[in-house]
Amino acid sequence: MAAFIAANFVPLLFAGLLFFLLTGFPVAFSLAATGLLFGFIGMEAGLFPATLFQALPLRLFGIMQNETLLAIPFFTLMGIILERSGMAEDLLETIGQVFGPVRGGLALAVIFVGALLAATTGVVAAAVISMGLISLPIMLRYGYQREIATGVITASGTLAQAIPPSLVLIVLADQLGRSVGDMYAGALQPALLLVCSYAAFTILLALVRPQWVPALPPQARTFREPNGASGHRSLAMLMAFSVVVAIFWSRVHGALLNPLLERSGPAPTDEVVVLSMTVASATALLIAAVNRVLRLRLLSQLAERVTFVLIPPLVLIFLVLGTIFLGLATPTEGGAMGAVGALIMALARRRLTLPLLKQALEGTARLSCFVLFILIGATVFSFTFNAADGHVWIEHLFAGLPGGQLGFLIVVNLLVFVLGFFIDFFEIAFIVVPLLAPVADKLGIDLIWFGVILAMNLQTSFLTPPFGFALFYLRSVAPSSDYVDRVTGRTIAGVSTPQLYRGTIPFIAIQLMMVAVVIAFPNLVTDALQRGPQIDLDKVKIEIPSAVDETPAQPQAAPGSNGSVAEDPMKAILRALENKK
Repeated sequence: MAAFIAANFVPLLFAGLLFFLLTGFPVAFSLAATGLLFGFIGMEAGLFPATLFQALPLRLFGIMQNETLLAIPFFTLMGIILERSGMAEDLLETIGQVFGPVRGGLALAVIFVGALLAATTGVVAAAVISMGLISLPIMLRYGYQREIATGVITASGTLAQAIPPSLVLIVLADQLGRSVGDMYAGALQPALLLVCSYAAFTILLALVRPQWVPALPPQARTFREPNGASGHRSLAMLMAFSVVVAIFWSRVHGALLNPLLERSGPAPTDEVVVLSMTVASATALLIAAVNRVLRLRLLSQLAERVTFVLIPPLVLIFLVLGTIFLGLATPTEGGAMGAVGALIMALARRRLTLPLLKQALEGTARLSCFVLFILIGATVFSFTFNAADGHVWIEHLFAGLPGGQLGFLIVVNLLVFVLGFFIDFFEIAFIVVPLLAPVADKLGIDLIWFGVILAMNLQTSFLTPPFGFALFYLRSVAPSSDYVDRVTGRTIAGVSTPQLYRGTIPFIAIQLMMVAVVIAFPNLVTDALQRGPQIDLDKVKIEIPSAVDETPAQPQAAPGSNGSVAEDPMKAILRALENKK
């Protein structure tokens, strides 16, 4: 029996973990119980010394002292404060009015608001439920096809997985042993490309099937000027001016900041983009504030509303990311700054109440404890796993895969995609990623690139029927039966579960396409990283100049000496080399 256990210890370890999970036992305690149980079994079988777990307390205290994980409660508090203070409702109403007059405008509003909520709240459930409660009734009221309405909401809600500052990216960076700032920088371009892909699909749909995504009727457009104008012209002029400011800043960014940062060479692209958008947003907010204070009437009501609702959270996000990308703040410090900024924004809007603050702190403590307990359980499990040389077993398991790096990435993505149906992304990050990271590193895969691929893959699994978590979140708030609309008084049919599932199919295809694009073009991730100068040692040449042909002037003796002069050592070496020739 002992011989069988010794030969199959790692597979038995995973089987034990699967058994605990299938019993419904909490994941954190399942991990810890499996690690402890099989650790004692290994001791009895003679595989491990009796002192195996003596170092475990130090490992657990090391987890609690990990400053990187402090970013999780800070960003969580920031997101909960902004979400509970009514930011989602204000954004959806305002951006819906901006895009409402065009076909597909409501869907575009949901996509852009979903991206903004992803960057602020960072939690899929909060984004999907907020947009499901607010946007879905409006989209159904004005004739949106149910599959498109539900698909846009669920897909936009899952953007919280990939858009910085994402909790997923923080955890992945910690588990991969990489900088959170680098993970944010690497994920920025793929995340923006994904948002643009959603928007492009919606625009294409408005051109091909305009009846599926109708525009808002005139009576539903609430922002009207006294002269009957819509206010879009004023908003377009403000946006055009902001774009000019952003372009100007991008041109002078390096000249202004490189001396302060003592940096030579061009600034990283992601840093330039984020700070250019910060300066442009702050400029628009300043113009709107001056216009309101001085009552200049330079801006329309719509332009003012958009500026005061949209720009403050944008400035907050860009400041947080900008300070991290510049290296002025760690992710933990950036998260603390974001939390303070969210409190100031809620206070300025007179929505910071004691019950709201209590709910936000309770939610932050609950999520932080959830993450910490899973991490402690995963540490106990990995302690036994590493003691049994489980990493070697994993390496041998993937060593026979054809295709090298590409074959490994395809198999890993399929594994994570399937696991995402059943377990949360925190659990995948703490259980699966530490097992796969050493293999990826040994194959020469950049771990930042690997982490971004996994984050986008986890986002895809949130949408896939029948187990996608985002589908469950929307199902909990979407009307399942017919109801009477409170605005129009008409009876509107509910949303069936098959319609909910069908709506995600095109967005799953878009996400899978983006995963393939990131795998095919790793420079989308790696070009944003700050790399030191790379030196190829094979190309290093040391050249020694030859001696001068002319007869050198005889050195003069120093006054008062005996006439002898000590020769320069370098000249002596050169003369010896010349004589040797």
